[in-house]
Amino acid sequence: MEVNEKIASLRKLMKEKDIDIYIIPTADFHQSEYVGEHFKARNYITGFSGSAGTAVITQKEAKLWTDGRYFIQAALQLEGTVVELMKMGEPDVPTLETYVKQTLPQGGTIGFDGRVITMAEGNIYKKAAEEKNGRILYGYDLIDQIWGNRPKLSKEPVFALDIQYTGETTDSKLKRIREVMKEYGATAHVLTTLDDICWTLNIRGNDVEFFPLVLSYAIITMDKMHLYIDEAKLSNEIKENFGRNGVIFHPYNDIYEDICHISKDETLLIDPSKLNYALYSNIPENVKKVEHANPEILFKAIKNPVEVENIRKAQIKDSVAHVRFMKWLKENVGKIKITEMSAPDKLDEFRKEMENFIRPSFDPISAFGEHAALAHYSSTPESNVELCEGSLFLTDTGAGFYEGSTDITRTYALGEIPQIMKDHFTLVAISNLQLANAKFLKGCCGMTLDILARKPFWDRGLNYNHGTGHGVGYLLNIHEGPAGFRWQYRAGEIQTLEEGMVITNEPGIYIEGSHGIRLENELLVCKGEQNEYGQFMYLDTITYIPMDLDAINPDMMSQEDKRLLNEYHKTVYEKVSPYLNDEEKEWLRKYTREIM
Repeated sequence: MEVNEKIASLRKLMKEKDIDIYIIPTADFHQSEYVGEHFKARNYITGFSGSAGTAVITQKEAKLWTDGRYFIQAALQLEGTVVELMKMGEPDVPTLETYVKQTLPQGGTIGFDGRVITMAEGNIYKKAAEEKNGRILYGYDLIDQIWGNRPKLSKEPVFALDIQYTGETTDSKLKRIREVMKEYGATAHVLTTLDDICWTLNIRGNDVEFFPLVLSYAIITMDKMHLYIDEAKLSNEIKENFGRNGVIFHPYNDIYEDICHISKDETLLIDPSKLNYALYSNIPENVKKVEHANPEILFKAIKNPVEVENIRKAQIKDSVAHVRFMKWLKENVGKIKITEMSAPDKLDEFRKEMENFIRPSFDPISAFGEHAALAHYSSTPESNVELCEGSLFLTDTGAGFYEGSTDITRTYALGEIPQIMKDHFTLVAISNLQLANAKFLKGCCGMTLDILARKPFWDRGLNYNHGTGHGVGYLLNIHEGPAGFRWQYRAGEIQTLEEGMVITNEPGIYIEGSHGIRLENELLVCKGEQNEYGQFMYLDTITYIPMDLDAINPDMMSQEDKRLLNEYHKTVYEKVSPYLNDEEKEWLRKYTREIM
């Protein structure tokens, strides 16, 4: 069925259930940012394939809310459908919650699948309905009823991550979690987020494309961990190891029934931004609840010394692969056929030469020319174009190694490019270098430092419509809270920057119909000197790939900007050249040469 037909079928079901507004988010049952094929309901009903967005359907209107990363892409993909794009954060665009409140009629009904809506969101919708003397219905997955041949839940096997990669045992992690539970006065902790569970148990899987996660729920008590999972995915060795850590197995969906029978003597630690509304609603009213962020979120964001050492190794490996790819691209564009879709395949060939490579860490963004103006463009057989000289090529990709995950963006000049592209590229490079050079007192968060990246843009009346950086998981989610760089407040991303955090640095510029540029390195938060003013911190760039000198305009750069770029390129050569042959070293020397 086409999008308009699907929406018509949905409206028919809504009428049968007496539902006035039906809400379809991006999430799975675990509030994952990226979801498995089974959970792509919003994509199915609207045709918009971006990783973030929420659809709201009424009998008369169909709207999609998404953020600035996807405005251009969403507009293209919604063209010809009845779905209207709602650009989040733009003037005169109501928030989704405001729209729901204004649109719901007196005595009306808001419907959603409570498993894919958070507790916090569900409570907002419940309050909005009550204000109109209406109700919510959260027990219907209406999309499932119209989605023929819906993909099944994954049956992929689980694999264990050895202590040489994790740096900490499950037993140690459970002890730390239980200490926080005690601080909060909790006797049990309900856990639904896949990365938190995988981190705690030192396991990984393949239930979400690109992201090594395992579909599961957990309830941690003071002496046991109840794991809700398809047990067929677990090897005997993994089960025996779990048994030694007090892990008890239950069928995946049984948690919804089990939570109904939690003793009134328990006090549950729950994260309202992570727990889904259906599960929350099944908790008996006489059971006490304490609401805090999952302690695992901060624990896993602060990498231990073993993880840091491994991550540095992973970055070196991916940097070597990128340098070889950059050389290959520069030397072969226009001579052999290279397309948006074949280019990342070639980069992955170089990655596969590296030891312990598992797979790409997310769906590649490979965008030539005007396609790069779509910040999260995804090439398809229909949109795929051949690379040629005269414009820019943006590649945003990542690799999953046993030593950790990477997330790296580079933009390359193919042949001679227009001056405006060079100027924009240089601006992005200046922005990246300014943030990377930050020195700050402990206690700062990403909102404090984001101005360092924005200032070169704002001084020129320019901006980029996305965050400057996000945390990176260790072979988990590539976007990981609770720290990040952004200028606007966003709940869950104002955590103090702590030693051991890994955060991306990825400013960009996007000119619709012409070009897009982004340069992304990963930064490690480190301790600096301590003196009478306090503990100073700094950011160590751990990605080592040239910023294409063919696209740099030195005349735009101050002496300080040039110094920072030259120092970065000197480090790139020192880190990467030992792994290259003589020809590759000579090529790298050219692209890391000093500019004056």
